[in-house]
Amino acid sequence: MKLSWSPERASKAYIDTVQSCEVSRESGVAEFISAMAAGWNAQLIVETWSQGGVIATSVGLAVARRHTCGRHVCVVADERARSEYAERMGEAGVAAEIVVGEAEEVMEGLVGVEFLVVDGRRKDFPRVVRLAKLSSRGAVLLCKNATSASKAKGFVWRSLVAQAQASNSRRLLRSVFLPVGKGLDMAHVSASSHGTTSRHRWIKHVDQQSGDVHFIRK
Repeated sequence: MKLSWSPERASKAYIDTVQSCEVSRESGVAEFISAMAAGWNAQLIVETWSQGGVIATSVGLAVARRHTCGRHVCVVADERARSEYAERMGEAGVAAEIVVGEAEEVMEGLVGVEFLVVDGRRKDFPRVVRLAKLSSRGAVLLCKNATSASKAKGFVWRSLVAQAQASNSRRLLRSVFLPVGKGLDMAHVSASSHGTTSRHRWIKHVDQQSGDVHFIRK
């Protein structure tokens, strides 16, 4: 099994997010991310949020969760951030599971991440990606606010994915930078083979008595 794309689910989440965030100035980002999460039918959506940050993306992910019937978890640094996030999400009429703690502690308990959104303005966002325990079905990773300053910190999808998933036979299927909002970096990671995939080869065998040619798969 691997992540499969549903255009219908993506469009519905997009429209619902537009209606929920119609007064937001972060036009485009929330709608796009919501459509991506819903379209890939992500069962575990994880995001990081910092105190004082915009809430539109979180609203979009909450909308996507309604369409996937999965989980939406937000990681915050402390109780003050948790309180503000919960209050602002409540005002928007949506909710998410909130987990407080450092990246090492939080990501340890989140197994099977299929959609991860990190904030390029947070210093720990590369570590969050490296520690993420991605789903065996594959995963979609996004970095919002992916400015040139973020790239200067060494933010490279290929190296992060390689470090995080070196033992799970994963590969980076594709990555792209989109000029949406303040920059959106996106990567699609393959499903894990769990070491079960084997390569076969054909051996040609000629019967010396009959002259018949046989091909044997090994």
